[in-house]
Order: sequence, then structure tokens, then C-alpha cells
Amino acid sequence: MSHFAHSSNVVRCVFGVFFLLSQPLIERAGASEAPPSPQQQVVSNPAEATRVDHAPKLDGTLNDSLWESAKPITDFRQSEPREGELPTEKTEVRILYTRHAVYFGIHCYDSKPSRITATELRRDVSQDLDDHFEILIDSNHARRGAYVFQINPLGTQVDGLIVEEQKSSDGGDFDRGWDGVWTSESRVIADGWSAIVEIPFTTLNFTDSKNVIWGLNLKRFIRRKNEQDMWRAYRRTFGITKVSQAGELHGIQDIGSGRLFIVKPYGLVQYDKQTGQDPKFPLTGGIDLKYGLSSNLVLNLTGNTDFADTEVDLQPFNLSPFKVFIPEKRQFFLENAGVFSFDLGDHDQLFFSRQIGIDPITGDQVPINGGAKLTGTLGRMELGIMDVDTRSNGPNPFANFAVVRLKESLWSGSYIGVMGIDKRSGNVLDSFNQTGGVDTRLVFFKDWVVDAHMAGTKSPGHPSGNSDLGASLIYRSNWLDGIVERRKIGPNFNPEVGFVKRTDSDETYGDLTFKIRPRTSLVREFQLEGLILHAPNTRGEVSTQEWRTIFHAHFNNDGYADASIADVFTQQIKTPFHIYKNVFIPNGLLPLHSPHTFLRVPARPTRYVQLLQYLW
Repeated sequence: MSHFAHSSNVVRCVFGVFFLLSQPLIERAGASEAPPSPQQQVVSNPAEATRVDHAPKLDGTLNDSLWESAKPITDFRQSEPREGELPTEKTEVRILYTRHAVYFGIHCYDSKPSRITATELRRDVSQDLDDHFEILIDSNHARRGAYVFQINPLGTQVDGLIVEEQKSSDGGDFDRGWDGVWTSESRVIADGWSAIVEIPFTTLNFTDSKNVIWGLNLKRFIRRKNEQDMWRAYRRTFGITKVSQAGELHGIQDIGSGRLFIVKPYGLVQYDKQTGQDPKFPLTGGIDLKYGLSSNLVLNLTGNTDFADTEVDLQPFNLSPFKVFIPEKRQFFLENAGVFSFDLGDHDQLFFSRQIGIDPITGDQVPINGGAKLTGTLGRMELGIMDVDTRSNGPNPFANFAVVRLKESLWSGSYIGVMGIDKRSGNVLDSFNQTGGVDTRLVFFKDWVVDAHMAGTKSPGHPSGNSDLGASLIYRSNWLDGIVERRKIGPNFNPEVGFVKRTDSDETYGDLTFKIRPRTSLVREFQLEGLILHAPNTRGEVSTQEWRTIFHAHFNNDGYADASIADVFTQQIKTPFHIYKNVFIPNGLLPLHSPHTFLRVPARPTRYVQLLQYLW
């Protein structure tokens, strides 16, 4: 019997013992998922926005008499730690609007205001160690993606996007790469803290409409209690990322004055003086334009695009033979990026906008002559059309990129879509690359999700083995998480405008996690996870194999501990892998065994401390 097969038997035995020993606790956990009592049930009444003639005072308090005309939202429920129960602290939110903006008045009551945690002053930096409040707005009510606006008691802003109900690459509620124009002010007051948030309709790509219905959700985080309170989608398996389960905002009508029209020109003057040469004053300029063709369609145009103000990428330290996924941060590509998402699994994407205008080797900017992008909805169909032209720069020849994406909404959280990508290049050896695909997501009974895709590529030479087929079944509940996935990638699958870690792979993947919540003051949740990955190449030869079992403990103070029962990983190295200077891993099978113990606790107020990590 092979070592991998023996390891699989060990995993099954561990799970069997754990399952038998935990039956009483599992039954209690299952009981906790029963329908809430009448006292806990939340009637899904929509929120109402109240019209005012002028904006309220943006002073961080709700002392302006205008707020008295708005109906307060108070029916929050705990998501963590006691799902469905009433929050330990009261929260009120009122909503006003004018012809040009919507206003949120937030009052976070606190029985111990001196213990409110507020330390972060940097924009778009995680506020997980602060008290904070999040506002989710699904402005086109597609129930798949949304804008998120977050603020802490110091008034520090964080904003971003949720795309296809997915968390960010770092595990956060949303992708913080998008930056919108909005105003906020907050204060710590005698009975808690309060905040005022002003969001212009133009920030939401939304200007002129009647009888508006938005998707809306609200989330409060109380740091010292590690408590999350939600207005809607308060189940732990949902969270604010579950846009399809958000509530609704009614009452906004007859807004805007004309179409969305934003122009951002730029000019750049440089001084270049080299020894022995006359000084030079190179001039350059460009323009970005956003125009609302209708309330549901937005056209973005860019000419001689400048990305100088884009946040610098954090270069990862890569100790694997695979490419590392780095998220997009350029504003032109982030606008309505969700419609172009085509997920292949494990961060792989059929379309990856960082392949446009960025050198794939050095990461340097490749000049963009111009581009156009049309995004929006037509009835139940979401569409995205993009065309971008880059000029030659160093080793990068000129290229043109054309992308078309269509998604037809089905029921809540479900869709079926198609995508086509065409790249034309000045490289005579690789003059074109075409990619096409069909994908779907089907949600059943809220907890079951089926994802499937079929994609193919075409390049000079018309090689065979240029397809990618995959499907997965996902289950999420309070006591069990599971995923089973099958995916086969041909050796010549080559989406040059996409991101794929590895090709020539016949992958089977399974992950099962049991979860138990003891009623103790120290531990919030115990987890036992088992994972198996078997990914030979398409000829059946060993390429990547992994199996591991890990015991997790999540503490009520947001710390956690991991104890790896077994962690075995095998990787086929095809070319010498450079680690550092003259250190290389030679070709062949590389087995790794890395059981470990890891403990982390939060060190208030601004950082985490790792107390123990032991490997053997």
C-alpha cells in the first residue's frame, strides 16, 4: 500500500473517532440551527430612507433635527458569538437623502464608552482591532456584488468591493482595493459613539431614477467582546459578504440632475538633467472619463492612462514553484470588476486584468494608449465589454485586449454566464491568444452551492489539450463545512489574459471541517479539519499530493491555536527551484512533513503576538 493511501486511511480513522466522541455536542450544535424562537425571529421589513431638502450637519453626531424625521433601524441580531440572539449593546441607524447623496446616521450605544477601542488612523487599513461599523450597498440590486463603507470611532475610512459574494484574498469582508468618494465624521460620546456618513449617488454609479430599491446590510463590531451584530444575514455562515441575503432599502426616488459625467484630466511635467547634456522638460498628459449612458449602464474611457497614484504592490516571499496571485489595485479596472469575474478555483481566473498594462516579469508599468469599458445591467442580464490598447515598451510589444462577459441571473445568488477574450500582439511568434468559457453558480437551500465551468484557449499552432473543466460542491453550516472539487486542466491550456497557477493537472480535492461551540468563557469554537489533494498530471504521473488533519481552537478574545496532527505534502519539481542566492531545490519528488503547533493571541490595542510556533 502506498504511503498516500495509508495516510488517507489514517485521516478516515481520525474523523471516525472524532465523530463518535462528539455526537452529543453535534446534536446540540444542530439544535442551535433550528428555527429561532418567536422572540428571536426577525421580520424582514425593508429600511426606509427619508427625503430632506438639504444635507444634515456632518459633525459626527445626530443632534441635527433632520434626523428626527428618519425612521430608526434597530432590529440587529448577533452573528458572533450567539447567533440570532439580541446584541449586548443597542445600535440605531437612520437614513436620509437629498437629490445628490444618501446619509447614514449611526448611533452605537455602549454601556462602557471608556472601553471603546479606536486606534487606527490610516485609510484602507484593517480595523479588525478597533470597534467599527460597515455599510453594504448593492446599488443595482443584482444580489451578487456590492460596495462596502466602513468607519471606526476616530472617523477613519475603509471602503471596497464585494465581488460574487467572495471575501478578499486576505480573508477580510471585502476587497479594499477600490476607493470611492465619500465623507464621514464620528465621535465618542457619553453613551457610546456616533457617526455620520455621506455617500454621493455618483460614487455608486447611480444618478437618476425613480422608486429605487437597493440591497442593504449593516454590521457593527464591538472589539472588546469580539461581537458582530448584523441587520440582515446574521447567520454565521453568511456574514456581510452574503449579498444575496441582504435586506432592502426603499424610499429613494426622483434623484439626480442629469447623467453621471466625471472627467479626470492629468498633466505631468518632468525635469531631466544628465551630466554633459542639456536639461529636458518632457510633458505628458491624459484623461479618464466616466459617463452614465443610463441609470444601469456606465461607460468608462481612458486615454494615455496614468497609474502613478495606485497603491504599490506588496511583493510576497514565494517559497513555492507556483505563481503568486496579486490582486488588482488600478481604479480603471476595479470599477465594476465583478462582472468580469470568472473563477476557475484556487484564485485562478479566466480573466485577470493585471495581464494588461503590467510587465509579467518585472511588474513595471506598460504604457496604455487608451481603453473603453461598458458595464451594467439589461433586465436580468449583467454585461461587461472592455477594449484596451497598449504600446510597445522594452521587451513588451504593442497589444490589444478585447473582453466580453455576460451573466444571466437565475434565482438568489445563482447565475449562468459566458466570456470571450481576444488578445492581439506585435509578437510574431505569439500574434494572438483567444479564450472562451461558460460558467455557472447554483445555490440550493442557502447552504449548498454548485460551481462549474468549461473553458478553452486557442493560440498559434492550434495545440490540443487546451481546455479546463471543473466542478465543485460546497456545503456550509454552523457545525460542518465541506467541499469536494474535480478539475482537469490540459497541458496546453494557456489563457494569456488570465491567471492559472499550474496546467497539466487532473485534480481531486476534498476538505471537511467539523465545528463545535462549547459554552465556556475562554473558547468560542473547536474545529477538526481534514484535507486531501490528489493532483497528478493528465498522464497519471505524480505531480502534487497533500493530506493533513488540523485541530483548531478559536478563543473568545479573537486568538487562536492550531495543532497539526499530520501534514504531508509531495511536489514534483520539474526545473531546479531557486530558493536564495546559490540555494536550489533539484528536480524530482520533494516530500515535506511539517506537523506544527501554533498559538496567537491579540495584544491590545494594535497588534497580534505569536506566542508559540513549534515545528518538528
